[in-house]
Amino acid sequence: MNGFRIQVINPNTSVAMTQTIGEAARAVAMPGTEILAVCPSQGVDSIEGHFDEAIAAIGVLEQIKRGQALGAQGHVIACFGDPGLLAARELASGPVIGIAEAAMHMATLVATRFSIVTTLPRTLIIARHLLRQYGFEHHCAGLHAIDLPVLALEDGTGLAQQKVRERCIQAKNEDNSGAIVLGCGGMANLARELTAELGIPVIDGVTAAVKMVESLLALGLGTSKHGDLAYPNKKPLTGCFEMLS
Repeated sequence: MNGFRIQVINPNTSVAMTQTIGEAARAVAMPGTEILAVCPSQGVDSIEGHFDEAIAAIGVLEQIKRGQALGAQGHVIACFGDPGLLAARELASGPVIGIAEAAMHMATLVATRFSIVTTLPRTLIIARHLLRQYGFEHHCAGLHAIDLPVLALEDGTGLAQQKVRERCIQAKNEDNSGAIVLGCGGMANLARELTAELGIPVIDGVTAAVKMVESLLALGLGTSKHGDLAYPNKKPLTGCFEMLS
């Protein structure tokens, strides 16, 4: 089977984090699949709350439009808040998968209960909202934060990575979870090592989402255009939103 062209969108403006995400995506993509790892040129350099997500969602939609023009057949939104996910699905004909959605789904396939390890405590509330929205609230045994900002994962000190490891061990021991979900796209390169060390599945949403998009494309399935995910109604867009027309 020939590979696909999959766009992986980091919704923040960090080029370093986009490179980390792209490397993780390419490491699991099947031979022949091309990964287009991109981020918006303007917006926020990290996404750590509802305000940041609202800004980032516009950048996601802009990248979806650009990706389709470049022949992308499917898309991954590589932020654990899944900003702009449903709006992106309206724009796209191919599948669009958010990394929180992907990781939670994958976790339920390999364990009956999972824990989430993320960055700042305030983002735990967003994770709870997503658990409820996706129907996984009763599968989640616990949520843990390393209490460091997202960009600490790219500062070169290794402190954030060590704290992720410590929280994953804590989650395994305290929550008695069968799997752990990493709650940030910037943690994408940690899952394989932590899985080996902890002896339980540690799931990164970036790689999980890439494999889901590949599977949907292999099955010939795209985003349904019947109902609420039909293409947006044609109407004039003004100002900075004209690029979404």
